[in-house]
Amino acid sequence: MTDETAPTTQLTHAHTDAIEIFAEVLAQSEEEGLADDFYSRLCEGITRCTALRRVVLFRYDSARRRILAAGSFGVDLDLFHGDFFTLEAAGLAREALEQDRVIETAEDLDRRLPAGYVARLQASTVVCTPISARGRWLGAILGDRGGDGPPLTDAEREVLWILGKMAALAAMARAATRQHERAAALEQRIDLAREVHEGVVQRLFGVSLALSGDQLFDEQTRRRCAEEVQAALGDLRTAMQRPLGRVVAATSTTLAEEVARLSHEYPELGIAVDDGGELAVPAPLEPLAQSVLGEAIRNAHKHARASRVGVRTQMSDGTFVLEVTNDGVGESAEPAGMGLRLAGFEALQAGGLLEFGAREGDRWQVRLVVPYEEP
Repeated sequence: MTDETAPTTQLTHAHTDAIEIFAEVLAQSEEEGLADDFYSRLCEGITRCTALRRVVLFRYDSARRRILAAGSFGVDLDLFHGDFFTLEAAGLAREALEQDRVIETAEDLDRRLPAGYVARLQASTVVCTPISARGRWLGAILGDRGGDGPPLTDAEREVLWILGKMAALAAMARAATRQHERAAALEQRIDLAREVHEGVVQRLFGVSLALSGDQLFDEQTRRRCAEEVQAALGDLRTAMQRPLGRVVAATSTTLAEEVARLSHEYPELGIAVDDGGELAVPAPLEPLAQSVLGEAIRNAHKHARASRVGVRTQMSDGTFVLEVTNDGVGESAEPAGMGLRLAGFEALQAGGLLEFGAREGDRWQVRLVVPYEEP
């Protein structure tokens, strides 16, 4: 084998290693039902085929609108719990994404990476791998050797670059799945509208025509109108018991964590827990509570001049209550957004009720009430 062919053979082995690692990680995650552990397994695979010993994978979560530490190996993922990373504070990641290449550096780490990352890991040399596809920046993989060592070889860089592309492929596949679910939800809404129109609306229209005249009705006609109204109510009740198309997305965070994230995203709103208490939410109701909280905060940001938003929860007599109250409504404000109306549908699907409206003292309140019995 000549020196000229050696690099080509080495890169071919790198391609094979990367594909095998990705296939193995994907198969293990599906077989063991550990979809959420996919990125940590990918980080472990990276350490098996490169000199890296500590790896953390960051990705952008569009549902939560934040950059998350999604997986790690050799590093406790809890070290990054509750952190709010931004691309502006990670110049090294931006550089790797812009150039679409693996970067290894030991220079100006405190300036090119979030201070918390460098301080916690005490890394002297960091390797950054972009996670991108078709011009979309989806995240980055950061790693180090845990000590001094030789620079990465071309083969190792090639493996990291390929695995970054495969991680992007996995992220985009999940996004495509969510888009398919939203398309199915839209179809459900269309079916619901058609069912209500063809059943409830038509029945009530007939009754309104019969009642709009000036003639007096006999007992049989009144009974017929009452039967039609009852039938319409039955059709409406049946329709409302169906999924309404807008299904609350599952979540692995808590309401308290979401309050902390929104406080960071909207610092001008003064978001805080009322009375300094704790936010306790039954696990099955976490997705609904977080969805309502998000809509209430966005509503306050868009339709009011709020300087404080208070959040509180209560659980009593088999009923869970979430209240989000903001000030700065004003007489000319329009505090009722479409998002709150759609969140009301989510509450109905859970058997609950969502109330919102103006309160005394220039305030606006969103109140979620859901019956819940501890199993």
